[in-house]
Parts: sequence; C-alpha cells; structure tokens
Amino acid sequence: MVVYEDYFYAWGHPNIMARHRSTLMVTKDDYVTPRGDCIVAVRAEKALRDLHEDIRSWICRNGSIVTLTLDIDGYIFEVKGYGSGKLIADHPRDIVCRKSSYTCSRTLMIRADKAAIDIPREVVDILRREDTRVLVIIRVYA
Repeated sequence: MVVYEDYFYAWGHPNIMARHRSTLMVTKDDYVTPRGDCIVAVRAEKALRDLHEDIRSWICRNGSIVTLTLDIDGYIFEVKGYGSGKLIADHPRDIVCRKSSYTCSRTLMIRADKAAIDIPREVVDILRREDTRVLVIIRVYA
C-alpha cells in the first residue's frame, strides 16, 4: 500500500556519466562535472527538504519501503530501498539512493537494489541531452 507519493521534474546534462556502483543522485544543482558519476539528473525542482513532511517522516522509519522512479522519455527506471530511523531527509539540494546502509542528510533510502551504473547506456545517452526532462516519482510504502 502506497502511504505517500511526490513527484517533480529534473533535467539531463552533457556530463552525466551514471557509472557509480553504489549510489544514484538527483540534484537541484544546474551542473555536474564528469567526476560526479552518481548524478543522473540536475536542475531538480525538489530536494529531500522540499518533499512533503509526511513523506520525510515515513522515510525516517525503520521498515518503510521507498521507491524512486525515473521516467526518461518513456523509459521507466525504478530503484527500491528502505527507510531507516537513522535518516534525517532534510538536504536542501540533493536526493541520494544508496546500496549501502550509510546515512546522511542527503540519503533518501538505504539498501537500494540499483545504482547509477544500472541505468542502460542508451538511456544514459538520453540523459546527456540538456533538453531531456526527467519525471521523478518518490513513493513510500508501509
């Protein structure tokens, strides 16, 4: 059962590499350097702090299931992970999905089943276009 859902848009950038093996990040920043290999979209309309307070509250609970879905020109890429009582979920610029259990203010979910490297390369090519608009959907399940 979906407890809460939020969505917003982000955009592609020529320097998106999406090669990180353990994280995936969406940022409000308007740029990415080639070293930012976990970043998959920029100019996001929201960061963790901007999500509805109820979503942030559920993310910060042990046992909640969290998904982040990217709709990239009709290609659907979904990351599934877990909330944690150790999460703060209040970063003003970023949203990060982590395969590990590491937490910080940027962390949306831990123990994620996918990372940036798992996005098919032909889809990453689409993300390298600045005119690519990405629909980002965050869902929390009880």
